[in-house]
Amino acid sequence: MSNQIIRDHTRRLLVAKYESERMQYKAISRYKNLTNQIRYEYFLKLSKLSRNSSRTRVRNRCIFTGRPRSVYKLFRVSRIVSRELASKGYLIGINKSCW
Repeated sequence: MSNQIIRDHTRRLLVAKYESERMQYKAISRYKNLTNQIRYEYFLKLSKLSRNSSRTRVRNRCIFTGRPRSVYKLFRVSRIVSRELASKGYLIGINKSCW
């Protein structure tokens, strides 16, 4: 397995682990009716969380090759691998068209 695939997988696990905590901290730090001191405290708590627990750090990668571009989100497979799988008949209901 590629190092990038492992790194991306660990990021996905961290995002799932800290998702609710991160959302709470963000909501409190953006709420305008609270005092600035409370908002700033939650902003600091948010900044102390791991950077890899942020959803924007997750990159869609092909689960077979680790390719970061042209990945179909539904299958998490790149266009190259999906074409190979379709031509071999491994994807049900999809066949490679030719004329």
